Amino acid sequence: MAYKFALIGSPLTHSVSAVIQKAGFKTLGIEGSYEILETPPDELISRLKFLKANDFNGFNVTIPLKVPVSLFLDQVDQYADVAGCVNTVKILPDKSLSGFNTDVYGFKNAIPEDVKPKLKDANVSIIGTGGAARACAVGLIELGVKQISFFSRNIINSSTMVNYMRKAFSQTTFKLYQMQSFMELLESKMIVNATPTGMKGHSADKMPLSMQIIHELPTDTIVFDVIYNPVKTLFLEKVSQRGIQTINGLDMLIHQAAKSLELWTGFMPDTDKMKIAALEELLV
Repeated sequence: MAYKFALIGSPLTHSVSAVIQKAGFKTLGIEGSYEILETPPDELISRLKFLKANDFNGFNVTIPLKVPVSLFLDQVDQYADVAGCVNTVKILPDKSLSGFNTDVYGFKNAIPEDVKPKLKDANVSIIGTGGAARACAVGLIELGVKQISFFSRNIINSSTMVNYMRKAFSQTTFKLYQMQSFMELLESKMIVNATPTGMKGHSADKMPLSMQIIHELPTDTIVFDVIYNPVKTLFLEKVSQRGIQTINGLDMLIHQAAKSLELWTGFMPDTDKMKIAALEELLV
């Protein structure tokens, strides 16, 4: 059997998902294709019809479709439900769509084992309130953080999501700040950039925080940037120059991709070989 998978979202010029998934196919000894299908929001419905009509077995979803795609699914898993967003969809034989969120799994697996105990009962800040931010929040809650502060460009739009989180996870304290209120970050054990700021082809010369804030961060802060292209964003570069521990988004990408492949095929691929394939593509 030859599998057919795809990635939908926009823009996708930076994506290495096809390279990663094809490496995954190879480790499992399966035949498959993985197409990169540029899909702006106004083409989402027609793209879903296309995927069903052309016998795709499943697809990944990236920005800006992780939240809206959930409106068109027949069922979602627990992570997708609580995070309110989907990044993996399985097309069942009857053409119904089953949604999953493997970003939570990817995020948790990307955090080094020696860092996880430091997050227990800690305060963590997340820059952004989109699909990636929500998945990271759920992962952090499972790791036992005490408080999560979200930083948003639009507090009014983000308040619904934060209020939902408060109801779903009553044991965790949630705060919501305007993006400019970055002085609040200084109390955080970990800072997560869950925005596209710094992404290649989008805003590679920009950072989510100013140099002034970076210079004031305590040196025992941990900084996680969900961006994987470039492997080391300008933000991580400047932060690491202060001796602060950093985590890039590549391992999160690899682990969420491997989990997607397992959901589609029933088999977990070799993540080390998928990562090597990604690095060969990203570092040329």
